[in-house]
Amino acid sequence: MLFPTTDFAMFFGVVFALSWLLSPYPRRWKLFMIAASYFFYGWWDWRFVFLLAASTIAAHLGALAIHRAHSERSRKRAMVVSVAANLGFLGWFKYYGFAVISLDNFAHAIGLGRLLPLLQITLPVGISFFTFMAISYVVDVYRGIIEPAPAIDTAVYLSFFPHIVAGPIVRGPELLPQIRAKRDPSQIDLPSACYLIFGGLFKKVVISSFVSTAIVNPVFDAPRSHTALEILFATYGYAVQIYADFSGYTDMAIGLAMLLGLRLPQNFDAPYTAITLQDFWRRWHMTLSRWLRDYLYIPLGGNHGAEWTTYRNIMITMVLGGLWHGAAWTFAAWGAIHGIGQVVGHRRRTVRARRGEEPVADGRWRSVSQRIATFHVVCLGWVFFRADSFSTAWTMLDRLFTAFGPAPLVTPMVVIAIAFGIATQYVPGRFRDSAERFFAGLRPVAQGALLGAILLVITTLGPPGVAPFIYYRF
Repeated sequence: MLFPTTDFAMFFGVVFALSWLLSPYPRRWKLFMIAASYFFYGWWDWRFVFLLAASTIAAHLGALAIHRAHSERSRKRAMVVSVAANLGFLGWFKYYGFAVISLDNFAHAIGLGRLLPLLQITLPVGISFFTFMAISYVVDVYRGIIEPAPAIDTAVYLSFFPHIVAGPIVRGPELLPQIRAKRDPSQIDLPSACYLIFGGLFKKVVISSFVSTAIVNPVFDAPRSHTALEILFATYGYAVQIYADFSGYTDMAIGLAMLLGLRLPQNFDAPYTAITLQDFWRRWHMTLSRWLRDYLYIPLGGNHGAEWTTYRNIMITMVLGGLWHGAAWTFAAWGAIHGIGQVVGHRRRTVRARRGEEPVADGRWRSVSQRIATFHVVCLGWVFFRADSFSTAWTMLDRLFTAFGPAPLVTPMVVIAIAFGIATQYVPGRFRDSAERFFAGLRPVAQGALLGAILLVITTLGPPGVAPFIYYRF
């Protein structure tokens, strides 16, 4: 069930009304929210609700076992078993085929033939997101950050439908207290919710869909048929497409949750204004960045120890972060590009510190050059992220410097859409605040008319039908 559809609008209308009717009765509200979320998740394939239930049970039992254990060894064993169970679900459904194909290709190359059977396994929507949430919950209980929640609260936390299929990756301390708290419908921040929902709709339905169909898909599907300028703008276009698509989803998810009385964490903060790759990951998919930092990079040792171990930890974190996005070596390469870039940046800062040099001041032109350089490294990574194979990625990069000629796909509308998608990230936050205040000051009839006009613009400019969100397959 996609957010920008009539089916979802009808579903959410029913959920919104019943959620607030049941709000005075906490247990009934939780049971209803679980039922609604499982219905939403089962819309694609009802069989996968059992996977979601199994992940929830593994997380809940693991948290209870950790809490009841009488020794540190028992606590750690319970944590490891619970985390391993959830990683096992993720590994089987997402990485079995990738592992078998990689192993068989290696065995075939050294003359051993095919070793393992290749099974056709359907990838459940959003498995990476709720698996990481389940793991963070168990680890946070083990670390003493939170207490184990009742089973019903854990089920709401992991299945809450706005975030279940594409994030944000919400942690227990962020959502569980809200699930237990009493919600007040008069405290709904309607202007912010509407801004997020309709802004997300515009980004997804208009910007992402247009750029995708106009230049990104034709070029990436057949790069040998296109010239350097088309490949350059398709690369820029994909940077805009994936940002508009993913941030559009999370904006809608956060806005929908706000209408239900719950607040989800911010997930994007103008990532293409970043001045370094480290800064980019503070702004892009922020909940994943923090997850990788707190549950992978720091446990590996972080930046403590020898310099080379810091670089190793960065590379392991980023490559595994790449593979989290998809079971393909192109995703690992994307992660490696970001890892190498961060290692280079860390090395430069370390050398300056050893020499006693002051950090270089960010003057106007230096800041511009840093942003341009960082954006283009990010775009280089997006080539491997979007390409269906290394062959496609290398063809794109080769033709970028060799295939000169006419570029019929680079139309004025394509250039405007890409420029608009990047330029909006430089709009100061005060303009959004002003827009929300303006909307809040309108009478209800005027608010409805304005939202109707915006929806009309979106449906007029958007293409027929709505493609699934890119991150649904992660």
